[in-house]
Amino acid sequence: MKKYLIFLLSWPLFASLSNLEIKEAITMLENNNLELKISHFNAQMKAYEAVAAVGRNYGTLDLSVAGMRSNDAGNVFGFKLQSREATFGDFGFAEFDTSGDTNPLPVAPQALNYPDARNHYQTKISYMLPLYTGGKLSEYGRITDALHRMSQWDTKKLINEKIFQTKKAFYDISLVENYIFNLSKIIQNIRHLESIVKNMRREGYAQDIDLLEVQAHKAEAESMHNQAKLNKDLAYQFLSFLLNEEVVSIKRVSDMEAVPHIDYSEVEMNSIDIQKALLGLQITEMAMKVEEANYLPTVGLFGEYGSADNVLWSEFSGKDSYTVGVQLKWNIFNGGIDSSNLEKAKANYIKVQNQLSLAKSGIALKVKKLETEILSKNADIESHKKQLRFAKKVYENYQSRYKEGVVSISDVLIKQSKELEVLLKLLTVKNERNTKIFELNSILNAGGRV
Repeated sequence: MKKYLIFLLSWPLFASLSNLEIKEAITMLENNNLELKISHFNAQMKAYEAVAAVGRNYGTLDLSVAGMRSNDAGNVFGFKLQSREATFGDFGFAEFDTSGDTNPLPVAPQALNYPDARNHYQTKISYMLPLYTGGKLSEYGRITDALHRMSQWDTKKLINEKIFQTKKAFYDISLVENYIFNLSKIIQNIRHLESIVKNMRREGYAQDIDLLEVQAHKAEAESMHNQAKLNKDLAYQFLSFLLNEEVVSIKRVSDMEAVPHIDYSEVEMNSIDIQKALLGLQITEMAMKVEEANYLPTVGLFGEYGSADNVLWSEFSGKDSYTVGVQLKWNIFNGGIDSSNLEKAKANYIKVQNQLSLAKSGIALKVKKLETEILSKNADIESHKKQLRFAKKVYENYQSRYKEGVVSISDVLIKQSKELEVLLKLLTVKNERNTKIFELNSILNAGGRV
């Protein structure tokens, strides 16, 4: 509840919503809820990751332009070679001709060892393409696509959870308003009883202690009434937080949510948890194939085209060059790492298989349990309704008998307390029943494929 209060304090000012209907609220929830927006962004990022993984199959094309200046002998000679401008003079043949020596070996050519500084501009286009990776790239693409679908299931599960909370807020508000209405009638009855006691005291048929007891009982009921109104305000604040807009009133709903139809043949197909487990099993199978690919070679193609000169792009086509090649790489030994990783992936696959079986049996059991609990709550509600009618009649009877002096005021108040107790039990059971129905609807996820 603390995080909800933090959000409440940071709200912008919105136009207040009055007499809001539940269908309208659910539409607003799907468009405005901040947690759902974040979840949609997460799914969108996973979609981009899937596109990026597919893009690896098309290789990479890079353009590079480099500008350098150097008087290093090796660099300058290399620059001239790349620019296709190297001459025999660069090796010092001109100095040998003027030295008069017959043996060229002892001559240290000045032009080669101490060249003038030279500019060098190189433009290059490089392309690298994976031809064969043992299936790694295709499996990576399938894994990222599956992770994107997993994020969509996560979003759908969050939507169901928020719809659950929104519906519950509507039913909670309707129930507490019903409770406030009934409590107001009880307070009116107590005030009426207080008036009767006052009249009887004036006539000498009641004592001061009787009046004090009634007033104490009235104060207790009024305190409960105020607490109920505070709970209603809190429920409205939570609903406003869910919709990211201020809600001041709703159109009340029936205090009994309809029980959904359960088709056990479709439970497994629609259950989000089972679909996520199935998808997780597929992902672990793909991960296992990635590990198996480590035993296979990889083949790649590369090509390069460019030109170099001491002036940028002055004679590009006249001094251009190209390089193409194919590379095969095959790991022969790495200390058993690949074997260990493959066995780990296989063990994880078997584990997820068991998790899937557990999810299937667990969901079926949970649905059956909720169905049974709802039926039990229905029986409890009917019982409490009868008890409430009986408690009201008993209170009216004791109130009449008090006027006749047959019973004490304490007996009357005890019967009225019993009425209030049964009313609280009835509303509590209705709330519990509705909560279980909302939970069941989230599990059934009828029509909620992604």
